[in-house]
Amino acid sequence: MAAKWPFEDPPNVAVFTVRRILEGGRPIIHVCHDDEDGAWQFHDGGPPTMDQAMIVSLHCMLNHDPTIAELADLPCGWEAKRTGPGKPWKRAQQARSED
Repeated sequence: MAAKWPFEDPPNVAVFTVRRILEGGRPIIHVCHDDEDGAWQFHDGGPPTMDQAMIVSLHCMLNHDPTIAELADLPCGWEAKRTGPGKPWKRAQQARSED
């Protein structure tokens, strides 16, 4: 029997990441669940430049790193960071920009 899908978003929802993670083997160490639109972002700690940007499915990211399931309940407007693979996630509310 397959494990229950941990996220409220469907497996095929589009998420943002960088090539360094999926193609370069870098670990996910920073996850954002954006307040404005509920979008998920998965980063390696490096600068998220346009040449590195990728849009993939949430299912793809969970297959790549099953530990992100620990963040399935991360509220919109929050982020989680860790110092490396296997390290604990530290959650915090995202800083709001002053417009």
